Amino acid sequence: MEDVLDVYARPRDPKRPVVCLDETTKQLVKEITPSMPVGKGRPARVDYEYERNGVGTLFMMCAPLEGWREVSVRKQKTACDYAQCLKELADVHYRDAEKIILVQDNLSTHSMNSLYATFEPEEARRLRDRFEFHFTPKHASWLNIAECELSALSRQCLQRRIAGMGELRTEVAAWTKERNGKTVRINWRFTTSDARIKLKTLYPSIEPG
Repeated sequence: MEDVLDVYARPRDPKRPVVCLDETTKQLVKEITPSMPVGKGRPARVDYEYERNGVGTLFMMCAPLEGWREVSVRKQKTACDYAQCLKELADVHYRDAEKIILVQDNLSTHSMNSLYATFEPEEARRLRDRFEFHFTPKHASWLNIAECELSALSRQCLQRRIAGMGELRTEVAAWTKERNGKTVRINWRFTTSDARIKLKTLYPSIEPG
Protein backbone atom coordinates (compact mmCIF):
# COMPACT_ATOMS: atom_id res chain seq x y z
CA MET A 1 0.00 0.00 0.00
CA GLU A 2 2.70 2.48 0.96
CA ASP A 3 4.61 1.70 -2.21
CA VAL A 4 1.62 2.72 -4.37
CA LEU A 5 0.91 5.81 -2.26
CA ASP A 6 4.53 6.91 -2.58
CA VAL A 7 4.23 6.59 -6.36
CA TYR A 8 1.21 8.90 -6.32
CA ALA A 9 3.19 11.43 -4.28
CA ARG A 10 5.91 11.76 -6.93
CA PRO A 11 6.03 15.07 -8.82
CA ARG A 12 4.90 15.04 -12.44
CA ASP A 13 7.67 13.90 -14.78
CA PRO A 14 6.78 13.68 -18.51
CA LYS A 15 9.72 11.32 -19.02
CA ARG A 16 8.44 8.95 -16.32
CA PRO A 17 4.62 9.22 -16.45
CA VAL A 18 2.49 7.45 -13.86
CA VAL A 19 -0.16 5.34 -15.60
CA CYS A 20 -2.85 3.29 -13.85
CA LEU A 21 -4.45 0.26 -15.50
CA ASP A 22 -7.60 -1.64 -14.62
CA GLU A 23 -10.33 -3.53 -16.46
CA THR A 24 -14.05 -4.18 -16.21
CA THR A 25 -16.79 -5.79 -18.29
CA LYS A 26 -20.02 -4.55 -19.83
CA GLN A 27 -22.97 -6.84 -20.54
CA LEU A 28 -24.23 -6.21 -24.06
CA VAL A 29 -27.98 -6.43 -24.63
CA LYS A 30 -30.26 -6.08 -27.65
CA GLU A 31 -33.72 -4.61 -27.55
CA ILE A 32 -36.51 -7.07 -28.34
CA THR A 33 -39.22 -4.42 -28.58
CA PRO A 34 -38.08 -1.04 -29.96
CA SER A 35 -38.04 1.65 -27.29
CA MET A 36 -40.33 4.67 -27.56
CA PRO A 37 -38.43 7.97 -27.70
CA VAL A 38 -39.15 11.07 -25.66
CA GLY A 39 -42.28 12.88 -26.83
CA LYS A 40 -44.12 16.01 -25.80
CA GLY A 41 -45.16 15.46 -22.20
CA ARG A 42 -43.96 11.85 -22.33
CA PRO A 43 -40.68 10.33 -21.10
CA ALA A 44 -38.75 7.74 -23.08
CA ARG A 45 -40.08 4.21 -22.63
CA VAL A 46 -37.96 1.05 -22.68
CA ASP A 47 -39.44 -2.43 -22.62
CA TYR A 48 -38.21 -4.61 -19.76
CA GLU A 49 -37.39 -7.55 -22.07
CA TYR A 50 -33.99 -7.80 -23.72
CA GLU A 51 -31.65 -10.30 -25.35
CA ARG A 52 -28.16 -10.95 -24.03
CA ASN A 53 -25.53 -10.32 -26.71
CA GLY A 54 -22.22 -11.19 -25.10
CA VAL A 55 -19.84 -9.21 -22.91
CA GLY A 56 -17.30 -6.54 -23.75
CA THR A 57 -14.11 -5.96 -21.76
CA LEU A 58 -12.80 -2.46 -21.17
CA PHE A 59 -9.14 -1.90 -20.33
CA MET A 60 -8.82 1.53 -18.69
CA MET A 61 -5.42 3.21 -18.93
CA CYS A 62 -5.18 6.62 -17.30
CA ALA A 63 -2.45 9.06 -16.35
CA PRO A 64 -3.91 11.04 -13.43
CA LEU A 65 -1.33 13.85 -13.51
CA GLU A 66 -1.64 14.28 -17.28
CA GLY A 67 -5.44 14.40 -17.44
CA TRP A 68 -5.34 11.61 -20.02
CA ARG A 69 -7.09 8.30 -20.38
CA GLU A 70 -7.57 5.66 -23.07
CA VAL A 71 -10.02 2.75 -23.07
CA SER A 72 -9.28 -0.35 -25.10
CA VAL A 73 -12.51 -2.25 -25.80
CA ARG A 74 -11.93 -5.96 -26.37
CA LYS A 75 -13.90 -9.18 -26.50
CA GLN A 76 -11.83 -10.83 -23.74
CA LYS A 77 -9.42 -10.02 -20.94
CA THR A 78 -6.78 -12.64 -21.62
CA ALA A 79 -3.03 -12.41 -21.07
CA CYS A 80 -2.67 -11.51 -24.75
CA ASP A 81 -5.18 -8.64 -24.46
CA TYR A 82 -3.29 -7.28 -21.45
CA ALA A 83 0.05 -7.57 -23.25
CA GLN A 84 -1.33 -5.76 -26.29
CA CYS A 85 -2.46 -2.90 -24.02
CA LEU A 86 1.08 -2.58 -22.62
CA LYS A 87 2.49 -2.51 -26.15
CA GLU A 88 0.03 0.24 -27.05
CA LEU A 89 1.12 2.25 -24.02
CA ALA A 90 4.81 1.80 -24.78
CA ASP A 91 4.81 2.24 -28.55
CA VAL A 92 1.90 4.61 -29.20
CA HIS A 93 0.87 6.73 -26.24
CA TYR A 94 4.22 7.04 -24.42
CA ARG A 95 6.82 6.09 -27.01
CA ASP A 96 9.09 8.99 -25.92
CA ALA A 97 8.98 8.16 -22.20
CA GLU A 98 12.13 6.83 -20.54
CA LYS A 99 10.07 4.62 -18.23
CA ILE A 100 6.32 4.18 -17.71
CA ILE A 101 5.41 3.88 -14.02
CA LEU A 102 2.53 1.39 -14.11
CA VAL A 103 0.10 0.88 -11.20
CA GLN A 104 -2.22 -2.13 -11.37
CA ASP A 105 -3.78 -4.83 -9.23
CA ASN A 106 -2.50 -8.36 -8.66
CA LEU A 107 -4.60 -10.09 -11.31
CA SER A 108 -2.84 -13.23 -12.53
CA THR A 109 -2.45 -11.88 -16.09
CA HIS A 110 -0.75 -8.68 -14.85
CA SER A 111 2.75 -10.06 -15.10
CA MET A 112 5.79 -10.29 -17.37
CA ASN A 113 4.64 -13.83 -18.22
CA SER A 114 1.84 -12.34 -20.31
CA LEU A 115 4.37 -10.51 -22.45
CA TYR A 116 6.37 -13.68 -23.08
CA ALA A 117 3.16 -15.61 -23.85
CA THR A 118 2.24 -13.03 -26.50
CA PHE A 119 5.48 -11.84 -28.12
CA GLU A 120 8.85 -13.24 -29.11
CA PRO A 121 11.38 -13.15 -26.22
CA GLU A 122 13.29 -10.14 -27.57
CA GLU A 123 10.11 -8.10 -27.96
CA ALA A 124 8.76 -9.22 -24.58
CA ARG A 125 11.97 -8.12 -22.85
CA ARG A 126 12.00 -4.82 -24.73
CA LEU A 127 8.48 -4.05 -23.54
CA ARG A 128 9.22 -5.24 -20.00
CA ASP A 129 12.12 -2.81 -19.77
CA ARG A 130 9.83 0.10 -20.68
CA PHE A 131 7.83 -0.33 -17.46
CA GLU A 132 8.28 0.00 -13.72
CA PHE A 133 5.58 -2.16 -12.11
CA HIS A 134 3.74 -1.35 -8.87
CA PHE A 135 0.90 -3.51 -7.55
CA THR A 136 -1.97 -2.70 -5.20
CA PRO A 137 -2.34 -5.12 -2.26
CA LYS A 138 -4.87 -7.93 -2.32
CA HIS A 139 -8.37 -6.64 -1.38
CA ALA A 140 -7.17 -3.04 -1.87
CA SER A 141 -7.87 -2.38 -5.53
CA TRP A 142 -9.43 0.94 -4.44
CA LEU A 143 -5.85 2.22 -4.39
CA ASN A 144 -5.81 2.01 -8.18
CA ILE A 145 -6.81 5.42 -9.59
CA ALA A 146 -7.99 3.68 -12.76
CA GLU A 147 -10.98 2.51 -10.70
CA CYS A 148 -12.03 6.16 -10.31
CA GLU A 149 -12.02 6.53 -14.09
CA LEU A 150 -13.96 3.29 -14.58
CA SER A 151 -16.53 4.56 -12.09
CA ALA A 152 -16.92 7.82 -14.05
CA LEU A 153 -17.18 5.86 -17.31
CA SER A 154 -19.86 3.61 -15.87
CA ARG A 155 -21.96 6.47 -14.47
CA GLN A 156 -21.64 8.79 -17.46
CA CYS A 157 -21.68 6.36 -20.37
CA LEU A 158 -22.53 2.75 -19.59
CA GLN A 159 -25.67 2.88 -17.43
CA ARG A 160 -27.95 1.96 -20.33
CA ARG A 161 -28.44 -0.80 -22.83
CA ILE A 162 -25.70 -1.16 -25.45
CA ALA A 163 -26.36 -3.71 -28.17
CA GLY A 164 -22.95 -4.74 -29.49
CA MET A 165 -19.19 -4.24 -29.59
CA GLY A 166 -19.37 -1.64 -32.35
CA GLU A 167 -21.75 0.54 -30.40
CA LEU A 168 -19.72 0.04 -27.23
CA ARG A 169 -16.52 1.18 -28.94
CA THR A 170 -18.25 4.22 -30.45
CA GLU A 171 -19.78 5.35 -27.17
CA VAL A 172 -16.62 4.80 -25.13
CA ALA A 173 -14.51 6.64 -27.72
CA ALA A 174 -16.86 9.64 -27.58
CA TRP A 175 -16.69 9.70 -23.76
CA THR A 176 -12.89 9.43 -23.81
CA LYS A 177 -12.51 12.22 -26.37
CA GLU A 178 -14.71 14.59 -24.37
CA ARG A 179 -12.99 13.85 -21.05
CA ASN A 180 -9.50 14.17 -22.55
CA GLY A 181 -10.57 17.39 -24.25
CA LYS A 182 -11.36 18.83 -20.83
CA THR A 183 -8.03 17.49 -19.44
CA VAL A 184 -9.84 16.03 -16.42
CA ARG A 185 -7.23 15.21 -13.76
CA ILE A 186 -7.62 13.22 -10.56
CA ASN A 187 -6.39 14.91 -7.41
CA TRP A 188 -5.39 11.99 -5.17
CA ARG A 189 -5.27 13.21 -1.57
CA PHE A 190 -4.71 10.00 0.44
CA THR A 191 -1.05 9.75 1.48
CA THR A 192 1.19 7.35 3.37
CA SER A 193 0.94 9.58 6.45
CA ASP A 194 -2.86 9.39 6.25
CA ALA A 195 -2.71 5.60 5.93
CA ARG A 196 -0.62 5.24 9.08
CA ILE A 197 -3.27 7.15 11.01
CA LYS A 198 -6.56 6.09 9.45
CA LEU A 199 -5.56 2.48 8.75
CA LYS A 200 -3.54 1.98 11.90
CA THR A 201 -5.23 -1.36 12.65
CA LEU A 202 -3.76 -2.84 9.46
CA TYR A 203 -0.19 -2.32 10.68
CA PRO A 204 1.60 -4.84 12.92
CA SER A 205 1.66 -4.01 16.60
CA ILE A 206 5.28 -3.76 17.78
CA GLU A 207 5.79 -4.07 21.52
CA PRO A 208 8.59 -1.97 23.00
CA GLY A 209 11.73 -4.05 23.51
